[in-house]
Amino acid sequence: MLRKGLVLFFVCVGVSHFAKAQTGLVEVNKDSLITLLQAFRADNNINPTNTKTVVKLGAAKETPVEKKVARRVKVRGFRVQIFSGGNRNDASAVQSRFQSVYSDVGSYMTYDEPNYRVKVGDFRNRAEATKFMRELRGQYNNVFVFTEDIWVYVYE
Repeated sequence: MLRKGLVLFFVCVGVSHFAKAQTGLVEVNKDSLITLLQAFRADNNINPTNTKTVVKLGAAKETPVEKKVARRVKVRGFRVQIFSGGNRNDASAVQSRFQSVYSDVGSYMTYDEPNYRVKVGDFRNRAEATKFMRELRGQYNNVFVFTEDIWVYVYE
């Protein structure tokens, strides 16, 4: 009988402890480096967080860059992977098939042992890459968005 009483006592204490944990205030301690990191990411168009950058990136139509007078540079951006496998011929076939349908979108084949990977596009923000990934989902298996260095044209 004493054992049942002790078990019931500890169960009641435990339940009351958890019930008490559901009430109260939450205090958030934010490290000052988080603000600096967010500003850096916004300045470099990596998952922008401030409104000014989002509006700039989300513009309906950007004016096309004249490639003859612009300079090609590498920046941090996004690509969509459409193939990953160990057979180079399969990777080349997927890349060729993609280029025949999307001739205006760049495609890149890389070899990271033991797999060949075909990634497409040069997207400056994740939203554009995700939109394109959704378009490709019906045509390719295992389509993913990756962050990596991309080529873009900029005016000097």
